Amino acid sequence: MIEFLSKKLVVFALCSLSLWSVMAQEKEAVPKLFQEFKSMQKTDERFHYFFSTRNRYIDNSAYDWQAMVNLYHNNSKKEYDSLSVTKYEIMQAQLFYDIGDFSKSVAIANNLYDNLEGLDLEEKRILLDLIDDNYAKLGLYDRQFEIRNEKKKLGISDKVVFYDIYASLGLHRKAMDDYIKDMLKTLGEDDYFGQAEYQNNVGTYLLLDMSTPTALTYYKKAEGFINVYLNDISRQKTEQEIIKGNLLKGVIEGNIGKCYARLKEFDLAIPFLENSIATIEEYNMGEFFKEYVVNTLELSDCHLQKEEYGKARELLLKVAALNSVDNIVRRNGLLAAYFDRTGDYKNSVDYLKRNVKIMDSLNKNESSMKKQQLAAVAGQEIEYSKKMMEEQKLDLEKSKSDLQAKDERIHIVFISLIFTLLGFAGLVYAYLKSIKNQRLIEDQKKIIEASLVEKDSLLKEIHHRVKNNLQMVSSLLSLQTKNTRSKAAIQALEEGKSRVKAMALIHQKLYQNDDLSVIEMQGYIESLINSVQSVYKKGGHSINITIDAEGVELDIDRAIPFGLILNELVSNSFKYAFPDEVKDDGNGKIYIHLNKNNEKGYFEYSDNGIGLPEDTDIRENSSMGIRLINRLVNQLQSTLNIDKTTEGVRFWFNFK
Repeated sequence: MIEFLSKKLVVFALCSLSLWSVMAQEKEAVPKLFQEFKSMQKTDERFHYFFSTRNRYIDNSAYDWQAMVNLYHNNSKKEYDSLSVTKYEIMQAQLFYDIGDFSKSVAIANNLYDNLEGLDLEEKRILLDLIDDNYAKLGLYDRQFEIRNEKKKLGISDKVVFYDIYASLGLHRKAMDDYIKDMLKTLGEDDYFGQAEYQNNVGTYLLLDMSTPTALTYYKKAEGFINVYLNDISRQKTEQEIIKGNLLKGVIEGNIGKCYARLKEFDLAIPFLENSIATIEEYNMGEFFKEYVVNTLELSDCHLQKEEYGKARELLLKVAALNSVDNIVRRNGLLAAYFDRTGDYKNSVDYLKRNVKIMDSLNKNESSMKKQQLAAVAGQEIEYSKKMMEEQKLDLEKSKSDLQAKDERIHIVFISLIFTLLGFAGLVYAYLKSIKNQRLIEDQKKIIEASLVEKDSLLKEIHHRVKNNLQMVSSLLSLQTKNTRSKAAIQALEEGKSRVKAMALIHQKLYQNDDLSVIEMQGYIESLINSVQSVYKKGGHSINITIDAEGVELDIDRAIPFGLILNELVSNSFKYAFPDEVKDDGNGKIYIHLNKNNEKGYFEYSDNGIGLPEDTDIRENSSMGIRLINRLVNQLQSTLNIDKTTEGVRFWFNFK
């Protein structure tokens, strides 16, 4: 992984070396921000100026700023000014990030992160955002979760989001669904800028997912909202808000142009791309903007497709400073196409070879890394969902206890008031006052009931998310099965997937239930049997299955072990108990009995198959399935009993 990241960083570093000199040459009439920074005397002034100046590299490159910050940092060390040293090190981390040396940036930032308690809230926010951005650039998406969780704990953000991470891992549809679910709750109808940004982001997820016509529809909506925002004279806007709005408009126009280009409508694409590039050039204020490069490359491609080779070449030479490996590969491919169409085959082959070298260095470990990252992120989201569910449970219990305490206080006040009024105003006045207080209590009860309904809805949503996450784990196991040749490994993965489905079904039943504390076992067992039968299609549906669990309800701590036990027993019956001739003639039988009376319960499972082999030693637990069943029965504080009969086998145990 380190080798892969180092190769990727070399490409980034090479393309970043020319970035800052290009920007300095393009804008010469802008005030000397670097000189103003040097003229400041206090570290706090320099720190706030550095991070509040978004176009700081307009007249001097990042390397000039880095040299000056290093000088200030060394002077602060000599003066033993630890607070100033910390601020300059945060600036150094940001400068390494801007240059493209993400490894050094995150190394400095992580060192400061170890002493996070010594920083003020603004410094913590800048540092954590920087670490988050570095991990995104380095492809360490699982590490981003830790940083985002820390930001939530500190109150810097109100939630931990995953959709941008899933988008980076290529799961654009899931990223879009999570983004829509989060953003729709916060958008106001009159927030035209927010609506434009939302529609544009949804369109981008769809474009990445190759749904170009649908993406174009969202981009058109975004264009409408941003035009309303910019033309709304009833609402005053600051200069920064106007710049921000126009930049978003330029991005949206570029996205519309890219959609038309993918649809091969180049005459429609070119005006939108040209307007986008012009808008970003006008309002970008010297800061490097990735959409500018992407749109310029797309416009060059359009001219190539229209055989306007001179315009295409001019645009390709214009974007000498690239900010990502994807842009380098795209530009090399376009230059190869240009030289091929103009007859310069030597240069065409040269640029194609460059792309081959880049892709070889990137693709070597990228696929396996993405799988590892996806599994890690999915696991973290499951853990986060479980933690949220526990927090919701604790909040619900606390709310109930608070409400009980409040009821007790109300009753005490009510009784005291009655006695006070009896002493001062007599029985009639006390009676009227009690009626008024009773109405107040009823209103409080309604509020409590509404709160409980809301908590139940949240718990159902959590169970729904846990079920979805377990289904994702099942999908990952299916994906691994397709890439595995060993029959034993495939069988183990399929068994694991079946067990995950059994647990997912528990959470599905919970969020579908009105009562979130228990599961009705008759329906659950029927659903579980159907799930197992769908796996063992050959002969599985010709076996007669009798389920006797009507009226039995179990909590989730008992239902999950029962589901896994039953999943093992039924799977074993389908796989081993019935020969093909028994499956075909319909004489195979399975009997499942579950009974619970007050504190005592009884479970029995039997089939009339060929039974266990004579040499099976149950105590040694030679079977993986029986070992698992024994552990699950022990979890229920009971002991598994197995009877070998002439007609199959019988498993049974008592439980509390």
